[in-house]
Amino acid sequence: MSTGMVTDEVIDTIAHIEVHRQRMEDETGPAAACGEALRRLHELLDRERAALQLHGTGTAHPANIEAVTTEIKRIKQLTGATNPGSISGKGRPARQPLSRSDAPRNPVRNRGRRTMGRRGER
Repeated sequence: MSTGMVTDEVIDTIAHIEVHRQRMEDETGPAAACGEALRRLHELLDRERAALQLHGTGTAHPANIEAVTTEIKRIKQLTGATNPGSISGKGRPARQPLSRSDAPRNPVRNRGRRTMGRRGER
């Protein structure tokens, strides 16, 4: 763990994202709520990394980065526990197989071997 203290701003932002995730979960379901929370947490992480590059390691940014990373891990575990298989690695819903009624009407048929520009004559 980092020796610095996490700033109040980052703690408040993480708490706000979590409250928003909980409210959104009631409306849209856990997968969408966790996806939105992860997106916002990654934006926060990017901002903290940029600030670390700008201000150096002597600031609170390493502790902020660690706090945000820990929260991202927690949300990912929550996502995996609530809906396994509904979110793929890139945050998109898993693709459902087509049912018989959703299948294409005229599937491509195997037409066998074709000659390359020649007719069948000798």
